[in-house]
Amino acid sequence: MLILVTGATGKVGQHFIAGLLDDPRFSDARVRALCHNRLCNETDRVEVMRGSVADRTAVAAALSDVTHVVHLATCKETPAEAMDISVKGLFWLLEEFRTSASARQFILIGGDAAVGHFFYRHEGPVTEDTPHSAYPGSYALSKVLEEVMLRQFTIQYGINACCLRAPWIMEKDDFKFSLSFGDDVFGGPDWKTLVPEADAKRYARDGTVPLLRDADGRPLKRNFVHVDDLVSAMLAALDNPRTTGELFNICMDRPVDYGEVVAYLASTRGLGSVDIASRFHSNWMDNSKAKYFLDWQPKYDLGMLIDSAWGYERSKDDPRIVWYPG
Repeated sequence: MLILVTGATGKVGQHFIAGLLDDPRFSDARVRALCHNRLCNETDRVEVMRGSVADRTAVAAALSDVTHVVHLATCKETPAEAMDISVKGLFWLLEEFRTSASARQFILIGGDAAVGHFFYRHEGPVTEDTPHSAYPGSYALSKVLEEVMLRQFTIQYGINACCLRAPWIMEKDDFKFSLSFGDDVFGGPDWKTLVPEADAKRYARDGTVPLLRDADGRPLKRNFVHVDDLVSAMLAALDNPRTTGELFNICMDRPVDYGEVVAYLASTRGLGSVDIASRFHSNWMDNSKAKYFLDWQPKYDLGMLIDSAWGYERSKDDPRIVWYPG
């Protein structure tokens, strides 16, 4: 088993490779990491090739003798690169995959941006049958186009491919910083811009957290997944015959409720909170299909997500570097 991993140096890529190499089910597996700006460490089971997924020649070379592709490479709100990386890159990977004599399975990691996550009102749980609805920007559009392209390749050419659709992916202290009123905020909203400057500085100093309210005035519910749970789903999908042509929501059993977050932090850490109004909409991703087909179960609940983030202590050789805004 030779697995081509794109986006191998990212949050998910690093955890996936480590999890794969530690899993006795895949003791014979080797990894080929297609790297662009950053490089993986090479080992006896990990080889590195340098190139861009937008370059067909590089993609063809990277797919030589490959049995599985795990496609993670993406870009955020960078319109100049979105079509090259997310659309052209996926197209070249799929073109080379479908004509390869060795290729057996293609796994795409998608995102809930394809269904608009909290930008649009959903009248029921967000399932794999929920229509695509990209919110404004190039990133969400690219997530829709990726899912559609992958599906069409399975229809046109009968390739063995699946998509694991994840919401916001957390690791280490990400969740803590996603609620920061300081300049160190991870992702959005950028809380300090939603309150007076003096208040933002005080909230950042005191560790105050935002209680985000949805368009109906209720505490917002938003979907998350911990990277460990996503990786376990990826490993469950690898070489699984039940994944062919399927799309799976990979997320926590319950969305994060900002009201429950502030209550938990108040009771366990004595932190205060402040209400923040928004026009966002609560939603609830349904992960039951992944549980049924993959025999998968997320381990992280709200308490574990919070405790792991607030309890994480960074060493000097583990600086907080955010390559993408969220």
